Parts: sequence; C-alpha cells; structure tokens
Amino acid sequence: MRIGIDIMGGDFAPTLTIKGAILAKKELGDDLDLILIGDQDIIANELKKEGESPSSFIISHADDVIGMGEHPTKAFVKKPNSSIAKGFKLLAANEIDAFASAGNTGAMLVGSMYTVKSIPGIIRPCITSAFPKENGKFTILLDVGSNPDCKPDVLYQYAILGSTYAEHVYQMDNPKVGLLNLGEEEEKGSILTQATYQLMKDTTDFNFIGNVEGRDVFSPDVDVVVCDGFSGNILLKMAESIYAMMAKRGLLDDYFSKFNYENYGGTPILGINSNAIIGHGISNDIAILNMIKHANDVAKAELSKKLIEAVS
Repeated sequence: MRIGIDIMGGDFAPTLTIKGAILAKKELGDDLDLILIGDQDIIANELKKEGESPSSFIISHADDVIGMGEHPTKAFVKKPNSSIAKGFKLLAANEIDAFASAGNTGAMLVGSMYTVKSIPGIIRPCITSAFPKENGKFTILLDVGSNPDCKPDVLYQYAILGSTYAEHVYQMDNPKVGLLNLGEEEEKGSILTQATYQLMKDTTDFNFIGNVEGRDVFSPDVDVVVCDGFSGNILLKMAESIYAMMAKRGLLDDYFSKFNYENYGGTPILGINSNAIIGHGISNDIAILNMIKHANDVAKAELSKKLIEAVS
C-alpha cells in the first residue's frame, strides 16, 4: 500500500507530521510505503533531527505550501506546486493509493473536486466524524461541515455514502441509517428533513430506520446519522468541547477518553473518485499516526471503488 502524507500541512508541521510519519512507518512496517510530500530539504533535515535516514522514506518534492488561512480555491490555483496540489496529482496518476493531509481543509476539498473529481452522479462530496458508543462500536455522522446548506437529494446520497463507509471500513453489517431531526415522528422537523424523510422512507438503497434525535447519536440503535453540514458541525464541536472540559477537570474514564480526536486522525472525503483523508489542523504526532493508519484502512477497503458501485 502506498500512502501519501502532506508533511507541510497542519498547525505543527513539519515537525509533528514528520514524527507521526515515523511512528506510522514503525507500526505498519512492510505493509506501508509512505510518500512524504513537501520541501525535500526541510523533510530531510527534520528526519535527521529525529535520527532517521531520509533514504528510509520516499520523498516527493513540492516547492510551496497552502497556508491554513488562505482562500482554498485561489490558493490551489495559484500554488500548483504546493504539497496539497502535488498529493492530488500523485493520487490522480494512481501513484499512491490514498492521500492524507492535516492542512487547509478547504484546499483539500477543492483539490479533490479539481483533480480526482466527484463520482459521477454525486451532487456534493462530504466529510464525516466517528462518535464512540459505550458498546465499543461507532456512529458515523455526516456531513460535519463541508456543506452547510443541503437539499433532500443531497442528504439521500449522504445516507448511501455513509452506509457504504460504515459497512466496508468499520465492518458494520447492514448499517442502520437515521435522519437527524428534532423528533422521531415522520411529520416532525424542518422543510428539509420532512422532504428528506419522504425520499428515504421506502428506500431499498440503505437500511433507513427513520428520524433520530441528538441523544440517539451514542445509541446502539443507529449506526449512521445523516444531517446537513451546519447541524453536523455544531454537534461535533459540542462533543469536542465536552471532552475538553472533562479532560480539564480530570473526569475522563476509558469511554470518554475515546472522544479525543487523536484517536481517529482524520476523515475521508466521501463521494470522490479516490481516497483522500482530511486531518484536524491541530494534529499532533499521534493524530498524524492515526490519520495515516485510517488512510491505510480506507485504501485497503477500496472504499472509493465501493462507493462508485453503491452510487451506480
């Protein structure tokens, strides 16, 4: 498996992205060819600081960097030699099986649309978050921020994408899909959720169980929760803030420790013709390690191919 990692992306790049890549190389060993994308001199120097030989890694040189605060579309076009642009070029040429970055999220989304493009028929690709349940399993929430305004047919596609992701990467059998709403009844909710419910209720494309509420996200009764990116991002950030407060007050146990973003590393962009993983901008070395591991899992599952089959 060949995984490309944007060494220049993230708030703590390149030092912690290099450290994360080294950890991934040690843990995954011969199962992984890791391609480090970025300024070759900077990468070589950082590797030497960590006591690693640059010859132990494959380095793909990229002259430029898209900053975290830059306008995604403008930066991607103006900086064709950036580490993000180079990663997508390698992905489009099938020189790597997956590309992962903790850099500019918008640029990652733009790059996926410009370079590897959406799966035919997909209206809007999206991103997800995995919420831990007490039973050791996960709930997949989507979208969590890439598309704040959605229409019913977009949410319907999210259900297909999320169900396929849950089945092939998280090994869920016939995942139960719920529509996030303010009540369980069919007639409840906004114009968007009411119309979406009508599209979903008799479908055979996925296992729709009806409306679910925010409290059901951690329930064993649902595996995939579908919502617009505005609602999903608020729910995600609320969960992150609760974890942060509990950690600050020393109230974490084995279950609540699972809410630490470091454990998951990143999320694939669902609905594109290849495997691209977006990591948290504040990723440390452990988060980078887990982002690479998740990219490896996604690539091994051939997720993009499975999504193309599901949509067709």
